[in-house]
Amino acid sequence: MAVDLVPELVTMHVWGVPVHRVPSALAAMTLERRAVSRSANLTFFKLLGTGDGRTFTVRDADLRHWALLACWSDPRAVEAFERSRVLRRWDERSRDGGERLRVLMRPLSSRGRWSGRAPFGQPQPQPQPYDGLVAAITRARLRARHTVTFWRAVPPVSRRLAASAGLRLALGIGEAPIGVQGTFSLWDSPVALQAFAYQSPEHLEVIRRTGTVGWYTEELFARLAVLEASGSLGGVEVADVT
Repeated sequence: MAVDLVPELVTMHVWGVPVHRVPSALAAMTLERRAVSRSANLTFFKLLGTGDGRTFTVRDADLRHWALLACWSDPRAVEAFERSRVLRRWDERSRDGGERLRVLMRPLSSRGRWSGRAPFGQPQPQPQPYDGLVAAITRARLRARHTVTFWRAVPPVSRRLAASAGLRLALGIGEAPIGVQGTFSLWDSPVALQAFAYQSPEHLEVIRRTGTVGWYTEELFARLAVLEASGSLGGVEVADVT
């Protein structure tokens, strides 16, 4: 099996589009894949739908927000991509009442796989612990026979997440309306993220049941240092964080 290297940079773009541009955004999820895949020094990417993440069912789907996660082996490739036709087209769709969020990150830790890959590699511990703004990315592919039990377990965790100290914003992300879903969240610090992940009774219960029920055929959890963040999501401003 090929070894996935740790990317130099990871980008997350989220665009909010006005209602009249939803059909164009939906079509772009398929039509833009080839254009994105041709980007130089791109090691992994996913065009993603979004939702509020409260239940991880189709009811959560948000047709007005769309995302692009990308991993890069050369930081200079990000600068070129920011000027690409793909991003210009998405920026155009987000005008007239839309919005845009851009986050630039470096992997800190990652376990699990995504579409058979380890997109963030296996980052080595740093000599000095990172203590800045941090992003968390989770994703999972559900076993069909466990879908209903998983849906029942999600709402208490989502409520706890929304009330967690240190949470900047949270977004449900998915490659399909049902069964291939995850989350993207921004936190004030790794300590705040750890408190939710390992001190929240609701989340600990889901972790326990993951081992006993076997909800997933594939899962991934990653932490990333946020180097830059700008724009807004759902009216929440993340202005020029560095």
